Amino acid sequence: MPSNVTAIYPGTFDPVTMGHVDIIKRGACKFGRVVVGLIDRPVRKQLLFTTAERDAFLRAALTSHENVVVESFNELVVEFARKWDATVILKGLRAISDFEYEFAMAQLNRKLAPDIETVFMMASPEHSFLSSSGVKEIASFGGSVDDLVPPPVARRLAELYSSRG
Repeated sequence: MPSNVTAIYPGTFDPVTMGHVDIIKRGACKFGRVVVGLIDRPVRKQLLFTTAERDAFLRAALTSHENVVVESFNELVVEFARKWDATVILKGLRAISDFEYEFAMAQLNRKLAPDIETVFMMASPEHSFLSSSGVKEIASFGGSVDDLVPPPVARRLAELYSSRG
């Protein structure tokens, strides 16, 4: 892929996992710039972390990548992409169940913006089972998530769930 291509990687990242970080880092090697689009107020999800917390977690995990930018947004993904002159929407896939949802979203985005292409990247095998909701569930029962999320996220989850009793 040409190094002058900007890709956006949208998500809620509630919280960011090592799977997300892996896709972002791999994307940063393929595209000139990756803009991590942090969805500020998702329509279909209730968030555990504030936008500021999620933003800080992402920035801490991605400090060594100069061609990665983190910015929150609250609009159509294709409109966010246009603001950044992005021609690619980068999406990670873990399993067939991800594909069905992401395929439908890619088709909707293509209808809205035929000039913006969705590119799917398969999860690395060691992250193929990993989800933000799974991480939150493990943490809520006192399980260790240290190898599933960046260290600041693991610390914050431990604080949150230890204070809940």
